[in-house]
Parts: sequence; structure tokens; C-alpha cells
Amino acid sequence: MAQGKRTVFIVDDDEAVRDSLGFLMKTIGLVHESYALALDFLAEFNPNRSGCLLLDIRMPGMSGLELQKELARRHSILPIIFITGHGDVPMAVEAMREGAFDFIQKPFRDQDLIDCVHNALELDDRNRAVLIQREQVSRNLNSLTDRERQILERVVDGKSNKTIAAELYLSQRTIEVHRAHVMEKMQADSVAHLVRMIVNINQDGNS
Repeated sequence: MAQGKRTVFIVDDDEAVRDSLGFLMKTIGLVHESYALALDFLAEFNPNRSGCLLLDIRMPGMSGLELQKELARRHSILPIIFITGHGDVPMAVEAMREGAFDFIQKPFRDQDLIDCVHNALELDDRNRAVLIQREQVSRNLNSLTDRERQILERVVDGKSNKTIAAELYLSQRTIEVHRAHVMEKMQADSVAHLVRMIVNINQDGNS
């Protein structure tokens, strides 16, 4: 899913701040891209690119908070770290309620920002790994036949082969064969593993 290296995206209308943040990212070996306006970033935005976003909370045109809401509408999972001035703390708290990863208040220690960025990148890695896993489970589910889906649902409900056979008017041996196919196609090494996958995919679909 992730395309290329993890990137720290910097969106700030102050050129000096962009240059300073970019230099700091370069010193710790992180790829970065800088944008003066939120709309410039949106024009290049690709949800499949991994990394995190360093975002000024006050900007001309689209503000940082407005960009955050627009990214949420686009189902972005990119962690957002807001860069704030002293008077922006109430807005930063609102941003946290809306799902921002953290906020850093100016002036800040370089190491504090570096630590925050590394934590955000680790979160992005974990979230993208979960998405990849869920997409694989969805593909595996789509590979099942209608009969295999019927059996899957009953296995997840905790029913025995004997009960499933009676409900579907099939022999136990036929159920065993279909069940083995289900386990193989779903890449499940146990019934518990199978149940976890289905519960997770259902929770994702209902969220």
C-alpha cells in the first residue's frame, strides 16, 4: 500500500519555518516535502503515501484545522502534528479531539519534535499494516464460494460440523471438506484465528 519511503509533509506559510523544519528532518535522515499552503498540499495528496504531517494551525486561505477536517473526509490515516503558537492552544486541543496525533508549541526543543515525529511515523506504520491485513482478509472472503460462506458463518458462530451438516442438509464429510477449503482460503491456522479475522473485518465495516 505505501508508495516509496515514509515522508514528513510540512505545511506552513512561513518560509523560514518550512526551511528550519525541513533542515531538521534532513539531519535525522527523514525524507520531507514542504508546502506553503494547505491547498497546495491537497493538490498533491495521495492517501497511499506513508509518513506524517507537520501542520501550522494558522494559515491564510485554508487553515490547519480545515485541512485536518478535509483529510478526515478523504479517510486519510496520516498522523497530524500541529505546530502552534501560545495563543493557539485551545485550537490545538480541538484538533486533538478531531484526531490529531499531537501538537508542539513554539518555541520547541528540536528533540521534542524529533521524538514526536518518530512516534507518529511508528503509528502510521502500524495503521497501514492493519489496513493491508484487512484488505487481504477481504480478498480472501471474496474468494469463497456461496457454500463456503455459509459454512464460514456457522463455524464463526461456534457450530459443530454435525450441526452445520444438519442445517445445510449435507453430510459431515462434505462439511469437513468445505471447512478445510475455508481455512485454507482464509489463511487461518485455527478457528480462533478465523473468528478474530471476521470480527475485525466486521468491526471495520461498522465503524
